[in-house]
Amino acid sequence: MRIVVPDGHMLNPGDNPWDAISALGDFTLYDLTPQERIIERLVDADIAVTNKVPFSKEILDKLPNLKFIAVTATGYNIIDLPAAKTRGIPVSNVPEYGTDSVAQFTFALILELAHAVGSHNDAVHGGRWSGQPHVSFWDTPQVELAGKTLGIIGYGRIGHRVGEIAQALGMEILTAGRDVAEIREVAGNADVVTLHCPLTADNAGMVNRDFISRMKPTAFLINAARGGLIVEQDLAHALNAGVIAGAAVDVVSSEPIKTDNPLLKARNCIITPHMAWASLAARQRLMQATAENIQAFQSGKPINVVNP
Repeated sequence: MRIVVPDGHMLNPGDNPWDAISALGDFTLYDLTPQERIIERLVDADIAVTNKVPFSKEILDKLPNLKFIAVTATGYNIIDLPAAKTRGIPVSNVPEYGTDSVAQFTFALILELAHAVGSHNDAVHGGRWSGQPHVSFWDTPQVELAGKTLGIIGYGRIGHRVGEIAQALGMEILTAGRDVAEIREVAGNADVVTLHCPLTADNAGMVNRDFISRMKPTAFLINAARGGLIVEQDLAHALNAGVIAGAAVDVVSSEPIKTDNPLLKARNCIITPHMAWASLAARQRLMQATAENIQAFQSGKPINVVNP
């Protein structure tokens, strides 16, 4: 079987070899594939291994040999699942590889909002501490998390792990799934709201002006899930107006981020480049699990299928 990877650089920028997958067939690897070359590069593929290269119905219709799509991620919103199912193409994801990495990164964002470590480090290196009459200084409120409430929207593997870390720090937790009343309760009562749900047609733009207006003025918002969960203009307006105290996002609605994204100019908004998943340990697990997904398909018993 011909296996084609259209965007391999994300999974292996040089430290995570493809050996486990390349051994499974006639293997072709591309670091990056622009939209206009997807068909050309995958037209003969039996198996596509994709991280962020999208497979719409229009693209699938032009790939007559395609039999299986292995998504090297937990999220699979880049694939038109109904179209793939109509074609008889199973799509598998990797549901567990990044749990610890994303949960840890989530708390890196929370702690940065609580303490502004980066900006204070910059201030010290810029000479401000040397000229201070006092032994210490701080430019932002220093927030102790113990006793605060963490609201987790999406209480799957990652959300559960985030909750465990929060409890270890002395925080209380509130959780919500898809229930609107639960989500509103989290928005209104949490000191920190963190998103860990998949992006669906039902929850796209869930964090909008109404949602944010329910939050405490001292609250933080964290998103290490999918950018489309947030109406970014509404969040930027709320931050600039002081409706909430701060936000930290590892994902945005269009990636890489566009220069006119309103969050780039929002007050107290930390933005990182979709890196929560990317520890070496997590990427190694992802590589191995993807190989196992391909092997299962080749044996006639596909696993982790998201369009059964």
